[in-house]
Amino acid sequence: MTRMHIALYQPDIPQNTGTILRLCACLGIEAHIIGPAGFPATDRAFRRAGMDYLDAVTIVRHRSWHDFEAWRRKVRHRLVLFTTAAPTSYLEFRYRADDVLLFGRESAGVAEEVHQAADACLRIPLHPGLRSLNVALAAAMAAGEALRQTGGMGMC
Repeated sequence: MTRMHIALYQPDIPQNTGTILRLCACLGIEAHIIGPAGFPATDRAFRRAGMDYLDAVTIVRHRSWHDFEAWRRKVRHRLVLFTTAAPTSYLEFRYRADDVLLFGRESAGVAEEVHQAADACLRIPLHPGLRSLNVALAAAMAAGEALRQTGGMGMC
């Protein structure tokens, strides 16, 4: 079965991560957490925070960007980075069912080497003068469009 992925690069707000994990559980998307995270990203910590969807989501933890990138290259998944600096709207892109949708750290985005590794960089258009959306909201919008295009789970 081909499966979409959402990857979080060094997340630093646990509530956002929990919301995205719940999104992944509900939509059948595999979640990847690329360390180091700015909080304990263990199953125990998520359960303590009331993450009752934990048993319904596949979480893959990568100790570093290099570990994640080695995995991605091995499985040959396309990396789609969501960034406010991208020229292309996420609505103008053609997704694949096994894409990895990557979202950066809330406080700092992603490192330049991550931008360089991305197969595509996309943005969610905003009104002029506004900086960015909450990362969990951005992930939900991106996943919804990607699943709509690919006929993914939950899209009837």
